[in-house]
Amino acid sequence: MRFVIIAGEASGDLHGSNLIRAIKTLQPDAEFRFFGGERMASLADGLVKDYRDMAFMGFFEVLTHLNSIRKNLQTAREMILDFKPEAVILIDYPGFNLRIAAFAKEQDIPVFYYISPKVWAWKQSRILKIRQTVDRMFAILPFEVAFYRQHGMEVSYSGNPVLDEIDRYLKNTPEKEAIRSEFNLGEKPLILLAPGSRKQELKYNLSHMVALTERFPGYRFVIAGAPGLTPEDYAPYLNDKDIPVIPGRFYDLLLLAEAAIVTSGTATLETALMNVPQVAVYKGNTLSYAVAKRLVRVKYISLVNLIADAPVIRELIQNEVRPEIIAAETARILPGGEKRGQMLEGYLKVRDILGKPGVSERVAREMIERLEK
Repeated sequence: MRFVIIAGEASGDLHGSNLIRAIKTLQPDAEFRFFGGERMASLADGLVKDYRDMAFMGFFEVLTHLNSIRKNLQTAREMILDFKPEAVILIDYPGFNLRIAAFAKEQDIPVFYYISPKVWAWKQSRILKIRQTVDRMFAILPFEVAFYRQHGMEVSYSGNPVLDEIDRYLKNTPEKEAIRSEFNLGEKPLILLAPGSRKQELKYNLSHMVALTERFPGYRFVIAGAPGLTPEDYAPYLNDKDIPVIPGRFYDLLLLAEAAIVTSGTATLETALMNVPQVAVYKGNTLSYAVAKRLVRVKYISLVNLIADAPVIRELIQNEVRPEIIAAETARILPGGEKRGQMLEGYLKVRDILGKPGVSERVAREMIERLEK
């Protein structure tokens, strides 16, 4: 079987890699062409476009990169026509991927959408387009099932694939002291800064995180570097502070951390499943945020709170992203802080809601069975 997979950001590369691994277990001769990143490329040949050339976040940023987006769309269409896959698998990234879904449908190629667009948050008008162009939606959030049913659609839900990644890591957990020694982190307790995988996220959030070092001198600070970014991307925001940037070792760093400051996204869920208390922050372009605030219809911005349908973690948004506010919330979740125990109890609820690992294999099996029928 041949598959085209399109992921447009770091989390999509993570989920895409787990799906490729599962498909290859069931179909060892499977072939792939994909838009993705290092994780997907480490498991299969066929990388056509790196997601780092596609990760435009926010209304203003998309407008200023329209020409690049058009070129990427054309590259994707040509990849599908040349490769002639049995199925196209689209991972989140809806502004781009719904256009590809329509194209694949015109070519009579089955379309599987893995990780639903957040139509429950905004642009519910997209549901009609999903009905017309997507053969099967594979949701990863439990509340999405009820949402789609309200709109006359049945979707598949097998759990959240982050469970697989965490489970795989915890089965081969390294020694904490070995990690500390490898990166010369010393003996101080650690606070982890996870500012995101996009340059725009660094621009708006990292300097506020870095300012915490002056308020918690008894802690060692470390930045979880994103695989797609370079040391030069982080340097302008460090203000010559001794904060190492360690790429590609997020789970190892979470294993050491007493607390984390995390830019909202999949990382908030990974942090919760690794049982690390956290503060979620999100600041972006002022114009993009103003437009989003008028359109988005959700109570929370973090996956942790959305899944629990409760404020398990503190979310700081836009003008709340200031060093003094982040510091106050961080103090509450460090050992001895009044919110630490309550947050860890909330994490147990989130884990119970999500269910058991094996998600990627269950999704891959259903995709293959549908194609064989």
